[in-house]
Amino acid sequence: MSVPRRRWCSPAVRGLVFWVLLMNIMLVLYCLSNPTQPNIRSSQEDTCPIRMSKLWKENLTTPLQNTKPQCSPKVHIMFMKTHKTASSTILNILFRFGEKHQLKFAFPDGRNDFFYPSPFQCSQVKDYKPGDCFNIVCNHMRFDYQEVSKLLPPDAVYVTILRDPVDLFESSFHYYHQAVPLTWSIKSDNKLAEFLNSPQTFYRPEAFNSFYLKNLLFFDFGFDNNLESDNPRVTQALHTLSQRFHLVLMAEYFEESLILLKDTLCWTLEDVLYFKLNVRKSSSVSPLSLELRAKAMKWNGADWRLYRHFNATFWDKVEAFGQERMKREVNELRRRNGEMKDLCIEGGDAVEADQIQERRFVPWQPLGESSILGYNMKKDIDPKFRTMCQKMLTPEIQYLSELGVSLWLTRLWGWIKDTLY
Repeated sequence: MSVPRRRWCSPAVRGLVFWVLLMNIMLVLYCLSNPTQPNIRSSQEDTCPIRMSKLWKENLTTPLQNTKPQCSPKVHIMFMKTHKTASSTILNILFRFGEKHQLKFAFPDGRNDFFYPSPFQCSQVKDYKPGDCFNIVCNHMRFDYQEVSKLLPPDAVYVTILRDPVDLFESSFHYYHQAVPLTWSIKSDNKLAEFLNSPQTFYRPEAFNSFYLKNLLFFDFGFDNNLESDNPRVTQALHTLSQRFHLVLMAEYFEESLILLKDTLCWTLEDVLYFKLNVRKSSSVSPLSLELRAKAMKWNGADWRLYRHFNATFWDKVEAFGQERMKREVNELRRRNGEMKDLCIEGGDAVEADQIQERRFVPWQPLGESSILGYNMKKDIDPKFRTMCQKMLTPEIQYLSELGVSLWLTRLWGWIKDTLY
């Protein structure tokens, strides 16, 4: 009588083995890409001097133009790139401006961010030496003003962008939950709703990648994302950020934000033309009931206070700019963007990743799915507009490569992600 073999490799066991292997690979990649950073002493010699500001403007190979004779275009910019806030579109604008005027970017080495989620250090900049000066700092980081300020002249303009924390939470949960082990035990088809109905059941502050699940904006700015909204440290953080940043943009009012950005930097309208990049397809968005929105707002209370504070300062700036003037300039921006859309984009709109014909225009996808849209460029574009169309349509990873950034770790992780999942 034969005895049937015991089946050790059930689907559940195979799934568990896969995730254990995947997590180990992720941890190894993180360790490889985040070596112990040497402490670089803080001294006046470590900081980019003010004289570099005038020197750069004198040596620009492409003349800077502006529409306001009373100001000169700014070339020293720190853009704090927050997650899931339309920041990739802003990044494309900065890449195009910096490349056009041959400005010097502070770039990471081996990957597309500054060793996020580790706090930023100057030593994370490729080939950095104390005293080095840069024009633009704009890649993802966990913000540290004392370190960032060493890279730029003192007249640098600090800019960032925020988004309604409820919508941001929905977006970040969808985009990152496969990379957050805390969410793997959620069995419901609607993982987001189950999480919001009992967040403490699925959340531990010290767990791997847990920062994606609570007050992500607060975390990006270098603060403790586990603070409750009424904690005095939240009030102090708002005061600190108000002193650090000259302009805080709002994703919900993106066109108005770009007009304020253009005005603050004394740029031209052409400098801020854009196509929306890194946008999700609508079918991947989880609609939230009023009850779930209220729970998400409470869970991300520190982010909500941050958003409300800077939303008020944003509209103060719009009022100072002039409501009627803002309407006129937004309408002109829309008109010019519409012209570029008709000129550049095949079919006139974004398409799903598997419909993009050229690999250079395929955006990075979240773990386990293809929910980020991209574009096809028209074939018969007037040669004098072809380069601009290509630049405007190029996703972050490909643009960084074109600017000479080594992305071997990012690409290795992308290969593992796409191969194993």
